Amino acid sequence: MASIHGSLAKEAIALLNKFSAGRQCLDDFMEDTSKDLQNMDTLHKKFILDVVSGCIEHKKLLDVVINVFYGQNGKCLSRDDRSQFVIICYLATFSLDDLGLQRFSNIIKSLDIKKMHMFLTFFFTNLTTWIQDEWNSIYDAAYVEKHWINPLLRWGPEMDILIDRLAVKISGGSQVKKAPIKTTEPQEFSLSKPKPRPLPMPELIPQQEKSKPVPKSTYMAPKETQMMEEIKQKNHQRTEELLYEANMKQFRCGNPQKSEHTKRVVSQIKENLDSKLKFNSFHSSELPSSYKNNSWPIKLNSAAILRQGALYDHQLEKELQRMESLVEGAREPSSFHQWQKEMREKDLQEELAKIERRRLEGRISYEEAAMARTRIMERNQKTAQLQKEETAQLMRRYAEKRLQEEKEMRDLVQQVAEGHKNSKTAKEKLQKIKQSIVKEVSEQRRELLRQALEEAQAELSRRFEIICEIRAIESLPHVRVRNFDDSETAGHELLGEMSLVELKERLALLREAQQTQQQEKREHILEEKQNKKQLLLEQLDTINLHTRALAQAAVIRKKEREARPGFRQARTRDETVLALQKKLVEKQQEHQRLKQIESRKAKHSEQAAAHTEERNTGTHDKKSLTVKSWEELELSLERHIQKDAPYVVSQTETLKT
Repeated sequence: MASIHGSLAKEAIALLNKFSAGRQCLDDFMEDTSKDLQNMDTLHKKFILDVVSGCIEHKKLLDVVINVFYGQNGKCLSRDDRSQFVIICYLATFSLDDLGLQRFSNIIKSLDIKKMHMFLTFFFTNLTTWIQDEWNSIYDAAYVEKHWINPLLRWGPEMDILIDRLAVKISGGSQVKKAPIKTTEPQEFSLSKPKPRPLPMPELIPQQEKSKPVPKSTYMAPKETQMMEEIKQKNHQRTEELLYEANMKQFRCGNPQKSEHTKRVVSQIKENLDSKLKFNSFHSSELPSSYKNNSWPIKLNSAAILRQGALYDHQLEKELQRMESLVEGAREPSSFHQWQKEMREKDLQEELAKIERRRLEGRISYEEAAMARTRIMERNQKTAQLQKEETAQLMRRYAEKRLQEEKEMRDLVQQVAEGHKNSKTAKEKLQKIKQSIVKEVSEQRRELLRQALEEAQAELSRRFEIICEIRAIESLPHVRVRNFDDSETAGHELLGEMSLVELKERLALLREAQQTQQQEKREHILEEKQNKKQLLLEQLDTINLHTRALAQAAVIRKKEREARPGFRQARTRDETVLALQKKLVEKQQEHQRLKQIESRKAKHSEQAAAHTEERNTGTHDKKSLTVKSWEELELSLERHIQKDAPYVVSQTETLKT
């Protein structure tokens, strides 16, 4: 029996190693394993399946113990032994009462004794400490203590004896301890609780048959209501568009624009004044564009106007508080702030001087690059001129050689033309044959056209007769009898049935009620718009007032800054800037001188090109004369060939035909 339970435990360990939780389902796995274990005894098969399924179901509870055990003793253990520790932990926790101590010890002895001794000592020493706490975090504490902890504590003395025996076997039997005398202890007779009956399968609820939809012929909504809804939606959409447009365009008065003529006159006056003045200072002496005009540079919407007005109100409150604090005895900012401001201005002047030096150096490098570019262009022009002269000389030699070859070919053609005569008769015969063929083809074409014209005329006459018959039928009078009383109902005996007159009257009353409602809404909207417009105009007045005050303060600050000594000479003090300016003027003069030299050379080259064109025209005339003479020789050769061969047709004649 000992070997049987050990083999069954090993079989369960092998099955547990095969199971993978993420890829397989427990039910499918158990069905497959039961099929594989069909030849085994039913009790043994049930034992293996219960152990494997219990380990998989209580995996979370068992992993608490096994993970910590591997964390402490992982160096001397392998991952393949994990399944046997899981099964031993499951048997000790859940099946120790059913198995008994003898079977459990037989299973332990069938496995590695050293590893089992290590695990059992770890498990039973830490059972009432952190293992119980971890299990309480997963399940109810009372349930854990009643069903798992207390049974294991009852088996504590027997487990200690088993652990001691395993330790003796490991040490080789050198230390033999006498087992204490086992006293029988009375135990309560516990009946196993019966398993609850499985719930019966619920019966299928009979589905109700779908009811047939109501046919459209039973009731049709009148078209007038649909038309009224469409008109209402269109009017609502149009009012929203008009309201949006009014909100966007109602504040044009806050941004008054001048006429084009006024703008032109003002810009002309400014240009005349600017041309008379000379601005030697680095900083601009004009006011910023935002302080010149009371109008805003951009179009402000209502939110921006309210935001700007709130900002100016806040600034005004702060200024009033500052004035009150001064009246009460507070002091102005100390001289340190003034000195700090002057030093910042000084640093700014130095930074501007550095920027000016950098700009001048960039201009100088640009002028030097332009001069180098002009020198390279001159060098390239010289090389191109030499190449042109060489190519002209080669072309002259080639033209002389070509004229010599043409002269030799002309002599050869004259010799060939003298040997061919009498081809005129063949040409006349061929012309007569072609004329006869053309006459026959034209006669056949006329006959076909005459037949087609007769058929088209017959078809047109037939269609004209059919059209006359249709028009005669349409001209007959069509009598329509209409007897309809507007004040009578249709007689369908429906609720709310009314005549056409009543319907029109009700629609008219409804239309009047809608018009009055729309008029009230329109008046309410106009009133709100007027109030909002008045508020925005007041905010614009405050904004214009503040902008004028800020412009005046900026002018005063500028005058104070210009009145300080050394303000206008700050830029001219830098000697490096002056030296760079002188160097830039010299480079510009040198660049201008190179440009003048280049323009003179360009004029000389144009004159030389004109002379060469006159020469080229003479050579072109000579070439055209040679080409004409060459064509005349070809024609004369063709005539001689036609005279000598009367039945040969030339290629040019075949192309013409």
